[in-house]
Amino acid sequence: MKNLLIVESPAKAKTIKKYLGKNYEVVASMGHVRDLPEKRLSVDVKNNFEPKYAVIKGKDKLVKELKEKAKKADNVLLATDPDREGEAISWHLAYILKLNLDEKNRVTFNEITKTGVQSGIKEPRVVDINLVDAQQARRILDRLVGYKLSPFLSQKIHKGLSAGRVQSVALRMIVDREEEIRSFKPKEYWSIDAQFVPKGLKKSFSAAFYGNKDGKIEIENETQANEILVQTKDAEYEVYKLKKGKRRKFSAPPFITSTLQQEASRKLNFAAKRTMKVAQELYEGVEIPGTGAVGLITYMRTDSLRISESAISDAREYILNKWGKKYLPDKPRVFKTKKTAQDGHEAIRPTMPNMDPDSVKASLSSDQYKLYKLIWERFTASQMANCIQSTTQVDIISKNKWEYIFKASGYTVDFDGFTVLYTEGQDTKEEKAKALPDLEEKMALKLKDINPNQHFTEPPARYTEASLIKALEEYGIGRPSTYASIISTITSREYVKKKEKALHPTELGEVVTKLMKEHFAKIVNLKFTAQMENNLDEIEEGKNNWVKTLEEFYGDFVKVLDKAKKDMEGVKITLKEDETDEVCDKCGKPMVIKYGRFGKFIACSGYPECKNIKKIINKIGVNCPKCGGEVIMRKSKRGRVFYGCNNYPKCDFVSWDEPTKEKCPKCGEILFKKNTKKLKIYCQNKDCGYEKTE
Repeated sequence: MKNLLIVESPAKAKTIKKYLGKNYEVVASMGHVRDLPEKRLSVDVKNNFEPKYAVIKGKDKLVKELKEKAKKADNVLLATDPDREGEAISWHLAYILKLNLDEKNRVTFNEITKTGVQSGIKEPRVVDINLVDAQQARRILDRLVGYKLSPFLSQKIHKGLSAGRVQSVALRMIVDREEEIRSFKPKEYWSIDAQFVPKGLKKSFSAAFYGNKDGKIEIENETQANEILVQTKDAEYEVYKLKKGKRRKFSAPPFITSTLQQEASRKLNFAAKRTMKVAQELYEGVEIPGTGAVGLITYMRTDSLRISESAISDAREYILNKWGKKYLPDKPRVFKTKKTAQDGHEAIRPTMPNMDPDSVKASLSSDQYKLYKLIWERFTASQMANCIQSTTQVDIISKNKWEYIFKASGYTVDFDGFTVLYTEGQDTKEEKAKALPDLEEKMALKLKDINPNQHFTEPPARYTEASLIKALEEYGIGRPSTYASIISTITSREYVKKKEKALHPTELGEVVTKLMKEHFAKIVNLKFTAQMENNLDEIEEGKNNWVKTLEEFYGDFVKVLDKAKKDMEGVKITLKEDETDEVCDKCGKPMVIKYGRFGKFIACSGYPECKNIKKIINKIGVNCPKCGGEVIMRKSKRGRVFYGCNNYPKCDFVSWDEPTKEKCPKCGEILFKKNTKKLKIYCQNKDCGYEKTE
């Protein structure tokens, strides 16, 4: 065997193998092979923070096989993912396989296509130690914070709690937002909407009260609103000012990691973790009939908007053939990357722009198709012509002594441009396009209707996954590869609950954050955390030393931790115990919800006299359609919700869709609820076929 190429996953290995031929054996390391052991700190803080790495439990056999293959190979190449973490995995592999780090044994692929793989193989390089040091510094930082702080939290609140350097900051943002909402005091204000009809026409248009010639008037109460109504109701009106124009609407740039996660949350209701899992599958390769395994998108962890000339050329050719010349800009569109971006990879794009989603739909899972379609449409639209709109802005004046002004605006689409394919999702609802009638200055208008409306100012909205990722990026907290794990961690630890997309802090999350803010203000400080990210970037760029960075952080951290331990000596924070509707079957006292090392459980309120405990069973109030037992909500190992009978294993009823209390109007069987974009209710009886959408 001449060449051994090591990648991270079997899917990636399979795709790459077909592009390299018989002279290469391609194998997978199955991710990390060496790491800091979990049951101890594994960092020698007194000896330049030397990490004590070990082969990950359960991977000894794999490591032995890799060593045997490496001995037989004339050349070993490390082709793990092209980012800090991938570089660190290659470094660990090089150590285990005793490879010379001065030799060029590292290759990277921005896309898993024939061109991408073959060009990557032609440009081997040495392992980038700066990248490795940056990742190593992050790993050790997170280990120091987690392993030093977690026991403190466990002692002061309850067993099993843990803290994270970046996750704690994200949690603080969610808790701070909740506190803003609670302390918010609504302020009353009023608006007045009117309907006007141009002279000689029947169709009316709406306009909103603005003020008068001197400027805007804020309507603070009903009395003021009614006074304006009296002064405007019988007045004559005319067009006071009219402004017509044209505006261009530009397409959004192709995706980077953060914007992909945001848009997938808005449009597909995907959690960030789910988005990245599916994106990894699309990057590593999918089996396409007639083509074989091929990576459909470029590398999905990136903060750059750079696009290769060949990809732009392919996209422009597709646009020209599909929609015609008028949808193609005179020049290719180029997007400016932020100054703070690492710019290590291209933006996220389809590797073959001419391979539209429908042409590969049969080869993809539902999630893969949805995400590929989103990425393909966003990228293709980014190279399409602008949308051209005709705009109208009009001021309407009351022809009386008050000379009140009403304002209206509207637009019509002259040329749809890129919107024929794609429009960017929004976190808030957008008003639909409305066209105004043909108006002229001094044109007489008739007041058809006028109505006052009471409003109250609203508190800031709770974070969603999309808006939290956007905020993390804006504050400079975390990096493209960390957003998904940040959100996954704070939800899995039950510091945060998701309700209708919004992220709500739990009581546990609020208690942990309060303690952190009081005793570890620097750790949960947004500016400090952002600066630490910059320090890690400087290590990657060779401008900073990783040991020095850790020394500067750790010295202060230990002092603060020691002070907190002293200040809180003998103090125990008690969480509110929520009563359940269950009664202890041993002593008859109410059962309450408690927190333990493995999450919530139910315990007798008579503890310590009665030590009865139970698992929490999530009943949904529906009887099992098979045996009449109770249906309970469960979670799979991957966190996916499903429904099963509490009489399992005697009863094997299980369903991904939620059974309801409703009975089918056609056959009387139980109806099930499928959570899609349009909520679908259907009958479990396949012969019946009844269904409806809500």
